[in-house]
Amino acid sequence: MSSNIFSHSLFSQITSPISNHRPKPTSLCSFNPYPLRPISRSPVFSTQSKTSFITNCSSPASDNSSKDETPIELRFPAFPTVIDINQIREILPHRFPFLLVDRVIEYNPGVSAVAIKNVTINDNFFPGHFPERPIMPGVLMVEAMAQVGGLVMLQPEVGGSRDNFFFAGIDKVRFRKPVIAGDTLVMRMTLIKLQKRFGIAKMEGKAYVGGEVVCEGEFLMAMGNSE
Repeated sequence: MSSNIFSHSLFSQITSPISNHRPKPTSLCSFNPYPLRPISRSPVFSTQSKTSFITNCSSPASDNSSKDETPIELRFPAFPTVIDINQIREILPHRFPFLLVDRVIEYNPGVSAVAIKNVTINDNFFPGHFPERPIMPGVLMVEAMAQVGGLVMLQPEVGGSRDNFFFAGIDKVRFRKPVIAGDTLVMRMTLIKLQKRFGIAKMEGKAYVGGEVVCEGEFLMAMGNSE
């Protein structure tokens, strides 16, 4: 009997605090047993990160859109005109089918000239050179370059005469690549040496297609007198 009373009192002492102390119900939303400190970000850091992200992501798209918006026919400017075909005809004595200069795009009086020849399938030499593979003859490239040299030599700064000006010789001529229909031949002729006493001029010439040299060499021009 005494043992029962002792066990009952012991059990009551152990269980009574738990039964009397019940935790108050809490909301899951407001329950925060371990409050976290708010992380403060520097405004400079966040701004730079955002700017860098926008720059890296948006720049290629804007570049592509600008390229897509510009039609190909508007992307490449035309060659400038310093001396047009009508003025060329007034300087050079050549006529069809041997006038091989269409436009002068740069001219330094008494020093150099840069001109172009538009090579088309309608040029009269293509049916025979060659019917299956139209290629501009090398001798005609040399002739076209000599005519550009004539545009330099027949100006008042040099004193050449249209009636007494001749292509005297060529040296060290090299043909690098073929010139075909559809190409634009860009020719630069530079005066290297002029001997007015003997009427001899030495010039250096280079011809380009698409920025690559297709022909180069040295030219001799002879200027006679009217007597």
